[in-house]
Amino acid sequence: MSLTAFSTYLPMIAELVATVTGILCVYLQTQEKRIAWIFGVISVSILAGLFYEGNLLSDFVLHIIFLVLNIYGWFTWRQYESDDQAPLSVLTFSRKSWLWTIGIIIIVTPIWGYVMQRLFDPDLVFFDAFTTVGSLVAQYLLAKKYLENWLVWIVVDVVAVSMYTYKGLYFIAFLFMVYLFLCTKGYIDWKKRDRNDHSHPSHHLVDL
Repeated sequence: MSLTAFSTYLPMIAELVATVTGILCVYLQTQEKRIAWIFGVISVSILAGLFYEGNLLSDFVLHIIFLVLNIYGWFTWRQYESDDQAPLSVLTFSRKSWLWTIGIIIIVTPIWGYVMQRLFDPDLVFFDAFTTVGSLVAQYLLAKKYLENWLVWIVVDVVAVSMYTYKGLYFIAFLFMVYLFLCTKGYIDWKKRDRNDHSHPSHHLVDL
C-alpha cells in the first residue's frame, strides 16, 4: 500500500482502533476491572485527534480532559483494590445529589456552548456542549464508583449517537451505540451489586 493510500485510510483505521479500545474500556468498567482505564487512555487520545479534525471542538477539549480523568480513575480504583474494597465500593445518590448533578449540567452546558461559539464557531455547538459537560460529570462519577454515573452516560450516549451520525462519523456513532448498551448493562449489574451490599452509606454529590 502506498503512503498516499495509507493516509487516505488512516482516519478510518483510527476510528476503528478507538472503537475497539473504547468498547473494551467500558465493558471492563462494568466489571470493575482497573485495566479498563488503560484502554480508555488509548481510545480518548485517538478520538481527541478525530474530533479536532472534524471541528467538534468541545469534544476535542472533552477528550483532553478525559486523559486526566482516566489517569484519576486508574489511581482511584487502585486505591479501592489496595484497600480490598473493590466489591464493596459502589456508592449511591440521594435526591439532593441528583438535583446538584442535573443543575450542574443544565447551568454549565449553555455557558460552555456560548464560550465555544464565541471562540471557535464549532458545529452543533450546544449539542456538542451537552455531551461535553454530561460526559465530564459522568466520568467523574464513574471514577468515584457512583451507581448513577451509568444513567448520566445513557442520556449522553443517546445524544452523541444522533450527533455523530449527522456528522458522518459512523464508526464513532456505532461506538456510542455500543456504549449505550454497555452503560445499560453497567447500571443493571452495579444495581444488583448495590442491592447485595448494604454496608456502605449513601453519599451526596456535594460531599465528593
